[in-house]
Amino acid sequence: MKNKNTILLLLAALIISSCNDSFLERYPTDELSPQTVFSSENDLKTYTNSYYSLFQEGSEIYGESTDNIVKSSLPREIQGTRLVPTTDSKWGWSGLRHINFFLTNENVLNFPNEEVKNHYLGLSRFFRAFFYFEKVRYYGDVPWYNQVIESNDDELLQKARDPRSLVMDSVLTDLNFAIAHLDDTKSLERVSKWTALALKSRICLYEGTFRKYHPEFNVADADKFLTEAAEAAQELINSGQYSIYNKTSGPTGKPYLDVFSHLKSDDVMDEIILTRRYDADLGLKHNVQFYLTSRTYGKPGLEKNLVNSYLMSDGSRFTDVAGYDTLQFFDEIQNRDPRLSQTIVTPGYTRINSSQPVSPNFENTTTGYQPIKYLNDPSMDLSSQSAQDLPLFRYAEVLVNFAEAKAELGTLTQADLDLSINQLRDRVGMPHLALADANANPDPYLENMYQNVSSTNKGVILEIRRERRIELVMELNFRWDDLMRWKEGHLVALPFQGMYFPGPGKYDLDRDGKIDVEIYMGEKPPSTGAFQLPLSDLSGDSKGYVLPNKGVNKVFDEEKDYFWPLPIEDLTLNPNLTQNPGWGK
Repeated sequence: MKNKNTILLLLAALIISSCNDSFLERYPTDELSPQTVFSSENDLKTYTNSYYSLFQEGSEIYGESTDNIVKSSLPREIQGTRLVPTTDSKWGWSGLRHINFFLTNENVLNFPNEEVKNHYLGLSRFFRAFFYFEKVRYYGDVPWYNQVIESNDDELLQKARDPRSLVMDSVLTDLNFAIAHLDDTKSLERVSKWTALALKSRICLYEGTFRKYHPEFNVADADKFLTEAAEAAQELINSGQYSIYNKTSGPTGKPYLDVFSHLKSDDVMDEIILTRRYDADLGLKHNVQFYLTSRTYGKPGLEKNLVNSYLMSDGSRFTDVAGYDTLQFFDEIQNRDPRLSQTIVTPGYTRINSSQPVSPNFENTTTGYQPIKYLNDPSMDLSSQSAQDLPLFRYAEVLVNFAEAKAELGTLTQADLDLSINQLRDRVGMPHLALADANANPDPYLENMYQNVSSTNKGVILEIRRERRIELVMELNFRWDDLMRWKEGHLVALPFQGMYFPGPGKYDLDRDGKIDVEIYMGEKPPSTGAFQLPLSDLSGDSKGYVLPNKGVNKVFDEEKDYFWPLPIEDLTLNPNLTQNPGWGK
């Protein structure tokens, strides 16, 4: 039995692991022989296994850098210091060539078993849609290729960028084919019909809202994509295949946190649609626990604005509390949405397999709001020793996609909210979101943040954005994508802030009788074991918020920073390509 389990894990690792080039090692791309490669179902399966390397891995899943999570150093896109690169892997096309080879291969197209053939054609078109969505997010208009380009295909090699509308219509066609033909068996490791529906809801929501909030690009049919997003999510919801995990028997006993605390996604497979597998015995590891607990590897911390966005446990707004902005840590985290204490270290928190309470540690976090999402046993805290699975698609995202698409369309009902957002709130015992109340009384704090929302559904759109931010923090860099599609990039240029301190002194953050932080003026005092922070690192002269990146300039250029620049080398090789606006010639 042990040997059998090991074999199954190895097979899973071949599908979703950090790399899979085994097929290409057997059959190099320039030597692929259709007569020998695609003669059996196993050949189709083996070839398409390599597609899974297109998915995000490791820090690409958990390591977001936005106005959600502040690190000790900021990426160029937040500092506004991106340069036009000579080359850039984001503009790479080899993955697409591999997919198109399969889709246009005669032996595949003539494969005798129609059901098997269509499944793998659907899988290939799923990944082509995924590939192109990544390209469009980064660059906007890109060349659309649905065939293999050879080295002598000068016309195709010198092709100009196709309009975004053509590319995304083609992506939608690919997604619909995938949904119609992929196998509908649930699987944590393999793409299924349900994964395709989840991806369609993600892509179409992005595209619909991008078109709606970016009129400067003059791309029509926003509502078409929002409708497609809502319908894809609705189909997945109606299937009954997935539900929100709400068990209290997990590693921490807290259902939201345990979606990410379980070592294996199998324990949460009611909610997780697709996962990236890791396994210590197979040497498949990542770095999330070192990232969250190290003094030298990013020191991530939740930003103050995000912490302020969590509601009170009775559903009222924290930012309506008198003096909310100068409350100290212990007071500000009392009676809040339970997801806050399931996302950061709060009083009474203990690590898995430990009974020792842990306080927020500024040695490990820039803001004081120390994340705990994804943490498992402390034995995995060392560099590259984390082995817990990392979700790529989960049902919770589909629910917020559904609610947002319907709200943006103006068709959202209370029943829709009860089917989606309120399922997430039920998991943590939060009061339901009421459509009429939200629209009658939009949150001024959120109105000031999201300045482009103006419809009659303004109040509920703002609340859905709150819910999305809280539910999906530290997942797949969703926040960056959200700010880009909503045209709210200005938010990453605001000062990033942490905990508030009323002045010099010693502070017991969790009131356990031990001093955790000492704020000092002038010369640094002798160490007392507490973290020592100079008063000059606060936002005010004598009090204020911790400023994690004080002195670091941040700029977001509304004229150019919603897209990345094309690499110089590719512009040189293909003079028909044009550079994105604001990035030079």
